[in-house]
Amino acid sequence: MKFWITLILILFSIPANATVMEGGVSKTGAVNMVVDSQTNMPVPNAKISLPKQNFTTYTDDYGTFNLNANIKDFTIMSVEKDGYRPFSITVNEKTASAPLILGIEKSNVQDIVISSEMFHLGDDNFSSASANSDEFKGKSIGPFYTKTFSLTANTLKGTNYLIIGSIIGIDTLLARSMRQNSIVNSFSSPPEVFLNGSKIAEIKLNGDGQKVKLPHNLIRNGENEITIKTGRNLKQTAYIDYDDIELMNLSIQSE
Repeated sequence: MKFWITLILILFSIPANATVMEGGVSKTGAVNMVVDSQTNMPVPNAKISLPKQNFTTYTDDYGTFNLNANIKDFTIMSVEKDGYRPFSITVNEKTASAPLILGIEKSNVQDIVISSEMFHLGDDNFSSASANSDEFKGKSIGPFYTKTFSLTANTLKGTNYLIIGSIIGIDTLLARSMRQNSIVNSFSSPPEVFLNGSKIAEIKLNGDGQKVKLPHNLIRNGENEITIKTGRNLKQTAYIDYDDIELMNLSIQSE
């Protein structure tokens, strides 16, 4: 699977053998470390977790951490810290074995965390060739996820986005063509995103830091509802076969 990562500039001296990641994108850096993406200063006591492995650790006073976990296939890594936006990336054995520098961004008062948990959509009926199926953590909660949230009149003045921290398991035709899975004879429709009952986006590829713009004309001053529906196997006609996917770190951010 391929992920495109936004580079951050580290202002202190770092060797040329580490991997720098921000919003799901990589570059060269030093030791396993979490830094503030604006100041490039280390972030102590940040929580690092790999939900699939039930692994959790915290950065020390210098923002560094050890990643002593058994990572084989692509899996989601999450970074949490009070005062910062939810952050996650998808890593595999190769990227996790190299030193990492993860840049996290401070939150603002208008940010809304929809969910910082990992959840599984689908019907628990999937092939081992499905994208990241070996890394699925939990049982399905069903074919869709819905959550209400409130936006103030002041927030409506900006441009608002649904941010999907990480998503794995998508088996669309495009995902197959990008070799994100090894399925040969079938493919699924893409997951769909709805705002207040209206479809606003389709998600055709697995990845990190995906942004979905919330149309102004659909946003309500007050309570709103976001829904994410997984796709269906388009080659299965005898019954409905939902595509099994997992997501983590959903938030609403305003720019």
